[in-house]
Amino acid sequence: MNKIVVLSVLLSAFCFGQKAANQDVQKPIQNLFLAMKNADAELLKSVFSETAILQTVTKDGTVKTDAIPEFISSIGKAAKDDLDERITIEAIHIDGDLASVFTPYQFYYKGKLLHCGANSFQLVKQNNSWKIQYIIDTRRKENCENGK
Repeated sequence: MNKIVVLSVLLSAFCFGQKAANQDVQKPIQNLFLAMKNADAELLKSVFSETAILQTVTKDGTVKTDAIPEFISSIGKAAKDDLDERITIEAIHIDGDLASVFTPYQFYYKGKLLHCGANSFQLVKQNNSWKIQYIIDTRRKENCENGK
């Protein structure tokens, strides 16, 4: 009986630790989309590492790179509530100071579904804080209603 109690305590401590770690990794991602929705360039800037990379896989399979400062500037020029990217976190993997997060999404502009796809985030822990180092996403206009 004592072994069962000890095992239960160890498993619950592990699960709680995993949940807290996942929440820490999710925070900059959630802040990214909150900043977009609120057109908050300062909050947006705070989620990225200094050497972050932003890329998109285009419809023809090429990879387009966007500059983070221009992305931040464009978000800051939007009106509040114009940009609404709704994500579902499907997977989080953490190894030390590296995390990987996969999030299918639907992107709404001024309340209208514009496109959908998936984001792949790579995060690094710097000065005890998770920062987005790399984002690559896909974008499509078909099959977006169900988030797939």
